[in-house]
Amino acid sequence: MNEQEHKPVLLDEVLNGLNLRPDGFYVDCTFGRGGHSRAILKALGSDGRLLVFDKDPAAIACAQTEFADDKRLSCVRGSFTLLADEINQRRRSGAVDGVLCDLGVSSPQLDNAAYGFSFLRDGELDMRMDPDAGISAAEWINQADQKDIAKVLRGYGEERFARRIATAIIKFREQTRLTSTVQLARLIAQTVPFREKKKDPATRSFLAIRIFINNELDELHSVLKQITDILRPGGRLVVISFHSLEDRIVKRFMREQALGDNYPPEIPVTADKLKPRCRIIGKATKPAAEEIDENPRSRSAVLRVMEKIAA
Repeated sequence: MNEQEHKPVLLDEVLNGLNLRPDGFYVDCTFGRGGHSRAILKALGSDGRLLVFDKDPAAIACAQTEFADDKRLSCVRGSFTLLADEINQRRRSGAVDGVLCDLGVSSPQLDNAAYGFSFLRDGELDMRMDPDAGISAAEWINQADQKDIAKVLRGYGEERFARRIATAIIKFREQTRLTSTVQLARLIAQTVPFREKKKDPATRSFLAIRIFINNELDELHSVLKQITDILRPGGRLVVISFHSLEDRIVKRFMREQALGDNYPPEIPVTADKLKPRCRIIGKATKPAAEEIDENPRSRSAVLRVMEKIAA
């Protein structure tokens, strides 16, 4: 996928949020197909540096091919939970100018049926961002019990018919294995009693299973805990979330960093004694109507920015 085909979400807002310096050191925690990284590199000078992460070997191959001659970019194949370790190895802890976390899956991953993320394209029920790690969605859904399936659908997808869908999956498994995305999507459509406006009945379930299979929320918690220490004072964190569970975690984290030390409520401590390490920059930003028209997948995006103010 080339630069024109891939439309990075909230691109101008990301670049403004990072407050880019030509000689700065930046991290893109989710390279995808490089839409944001490409724009960041354009803003950097010869002394600037960009470190990118991605679990997907196809994404890393894209980065290594396109930027093979650009010494400013370094790649890490793996989870962004490796962030602090990689930064420490480069002796950059406390000296990173900006970190971008564009959460969720990339457009190429949704468009390629082989990943199994989309209920609109028939493919193997895989859903792993890293095809070499963990178990596939098919392996899990064909061995999990009804209670666990319902718990995942309700907890990660906020699916109100989680128990009904889980029961239908168990009954279906008595006859044959669930192996394809369309197979699962049709089963859900047949099970859900009514549809939400402009939303496929499989949307919440597919989201829930993907989050569970890739351990996305735990990994988000993990990387956020590492961010403040690696940033320099004045360094920025920019996060794009695509659903309420992610955004809730990010919002809570940024508020905690902006509030400072967490004393018990019964202890009388004035605000100036709390030692906040960060400040929130602006309000949560969503795509403009024009961007949503051009890229409908951006409609649920929420961008938040935080700046470190103390070492």
